Amino acid sequence: MANENAFFTKISPFMLSLLRIVVGILFLAHGSQKFLGYPPPKPEHLNLMTLMGLSAILEFVGGALILLGFLTRPVAFILSGEMAFAYFMAHAPHGFWPIENKGELAVLYCFVFFFLSAAGGGPLGIDGLRKKG
Repeated sequence: MANENAFFTKISPFMLSLLRIVVGILFLAHGSQKFLGYPPPKPEHLNLMTLMGLSAILEFVGGALILLGFLTRPVAFILSGEMAFAYFMAHAPHGFWPIENKGELAVLYCFVFFFLSAAGGGPLGIDGLRKKG
């Protein structure tokens, strides 16, 4: 049992980095869909001066920064707030339960980003490399 715990203790920081990388890729895809139309579909017209435009910027730039592990804590905190705002603006009016109002993904992103804002991004990223140097 002690060896098993030692193994998980040793790989835990790297699993944190893996979580950050996967979430960054997935979130970046939301932003690139709005900005670049990839993966499809692209909205008819994206006005950057709207809430949808702001969300596209946050998702594209924030997702890239999370993926790279650069400024992970402050960026994750901002993205957590964005997802909480998105949930209450777009999903909560359609019912109380996230499964009912199709807001599960917003809630999940909100709490994963909130966790990353407290835990950091792990050793595999720019923040982790800057700590070593």
